[in-house]
Amino acid sequence: MNPAKRHEIFSRLRAANPHPTTELEYTTPFELLVAVVLSAQSTDKGVNLATRRLFPVANTPAAIRALGEDGLAEYIRTLGLYKSKARHLIAACKMLVELHGGQVPADRAALEALPGVGRKTANVMLNTAFGQPTMAVDTHIFRVANRTGLAPGKTVLEVEKKLVKTIPDEFRIDAHHWLILHGRYVCQARKPKCPECIIADLCEYKHKTLPPTPPLRAGANARPKPAHV
Repeated sequence: MNPAKRHEIFSRLRAANPHPTTELEYTTPFELLVAVVLSAQSTDKGVNLATRRLFPVANTPAAIRALGEDGLAEYIRTLGLYKSKARHLIAACKMLVELHGGQVPADRAALEALPGVGRKTANVMLNTAFGQPTMAVDTHIFRVANRTGLAPGKTVLEVEKKLVKTIPDEFRIDAHHWLILHGRYVCQARKPKCPECIIADLCEYKHKTLPPTPPLRAGANARPKPAHV
C-alpha cells in the first residue's frame, strides 16, 4: 500500500471519529490495567459490568490486594478464566505496591514484568494511559491490517512493527483505537460490512462483500398471461 492511500485511510477514520478511545470504563491508569487484564477472552461490555461492581469497593493495588484471590474472584466470576485472572491481578497488585509505590509504571519492561501483562496489554497501557504511540495488535487489528493491505503480516509482532513504522506520525496515537473499532463494527470476521465502509475504495481486500440484493416486487418474475384469442 502506498503512503498516499495509507494517509487517506487514516484521514477518513479521523474525520469520522476525531477523538477515539477504548470502550473499557476506567478513571485511573490502574483501573485501566485491571480492565485490560480482565478483557482477555471477554467482551468489553462484560468487563465493564464486572468493574462497575468491583471499582466502587476496590480500585487501588492495595485495596484489591486486600480482597485476596477468593474475594476478587467474587466480583469477576462472570468473566472467562476468572480464577487465573484473579490470581494474576493479586500478584500484580503485590508488585505494584512493593516495587512501584502503588503506581502503574509507564515503562514497557516494568509493565511486562507484572503477572498477567503481556506485550499487547503493555501497549494498550502505554498508548491509552500514557499517550505513547504504541500499537496493541489484537485479533481485530490483525485482521484489518491484513485485509486492507495496511500492514500484512503472519504474526502479531510483524503486523505491529509494520503499523508503527508506516502509519504517519499525526495518526499514530489514535490509530490503535480507530483500527480496533473498525474491526469490531465494520470489518468483521465472518462478513465484513464493505458496503458501509468509509475506506472500501481504498481497501485492497479482494473479496469485498456486496450490498444486499433488493427483494423482487410482487409479480416481477410472473410469466405474462397469454392474450385472449
